[in-house]
Amino acid sequence: LRSRPTVPDSLRPTHFVPSASVSSLFVYLPVTDSTNMAQITILFACLWAVTTAAAFLPSPNHRRHHHGGIVSIISGSSTTTIKTSLNAEIFETPRTLVNKGMQSFRNYDVPTSLAYFDKADAALPDGSLKPYLWQRGISYYYLDRFEEGSDQFRLDVSVNPLDVEEIVWDIACLARMNDGGSSNEFPPERRMALPEGRKDRRRIMGTVYSLFRGDGMMEYDLRKAGHDGNISDEFYSLFYLGLYCEVRNETSKAETYMRAAANSAYATGNGAGDYMSACAKVHCKLRGWV
Repeated sequence: LRSRPTVPDSLRPTHFVPSASVSSLFVYLPVTDSTNMAQITILFACLWAVTTAAAFLPSPNHRRHHHGGIVSIISGSSTTTIKTSLNAEIFETPRTLVNKGMQSFRNYDVPTSLAYFDKADAALPDGSLKPYLWQRGISYYYLDRFEEGSDQFRLDVSVNPLDVEEIVWDIACLARMNDGGSSNEFPPERRMALPEGRKDRRRIMGTVYSLFRGDGMMEYDLRKAGHDGNISDEFYSLFYLGLYCEVRNETSKAETYMRAAANSAYATGNGAGDYMSACAKVHCKLRGWV
């Protein structure tokens, strides 16, 4: 390579400092008059503009597509859809919608939680998600939409027949459909049952199941089972005792049990993330028991 000729300092343009991207293209030329100086200045201004603009050009792997007001930014295999001023629908997965519904419920916004669960269901037109939306059944209960709640829980049991809680919530909905139900009307005749010879794997749930179905266990038995168990058993016994008393129109006892559940060591500690802990708190909030 030929060596670059030395240019006297007096001939170097000193009023112009190129950017780093342009400096690699810099070739020192002797400047002998103001006309050459102006031409060189224009040249480097053009180079600077080109390199600056290139920095903002998208790479080959980053493409933008515009469809009816929705801008879909695609990078690799992932797609993110954002909302524009045309009020286009934001695409979200059913999982995201269910999570948003659960968070809305935790925030005591039950109507919004139901709206998200409905959107999640509609996102899969084949109905494949519908039997797994037990959270929607609970929202139905707290919105006093008991028949729809019962339908949801019965659908859930069709794919998860060993979950006692689905059966219990259905019994609660059926009882509330009968205007709360008195001791003479409880349990409802249309109550579901576990498959013969099968049981829920959770120990406390056997007592809950028997109490709600009227199979022999009494209120005292569930209270004792919770007391003798761990903090999770204690919470679930208190919660379902509160629900049991509510559907039997024993409001004072229901308040005592549900407030105890919401303030239990489980609901305020290691079990705070349990959705049923949120249910206890929402229950108290909606009933004015706080």
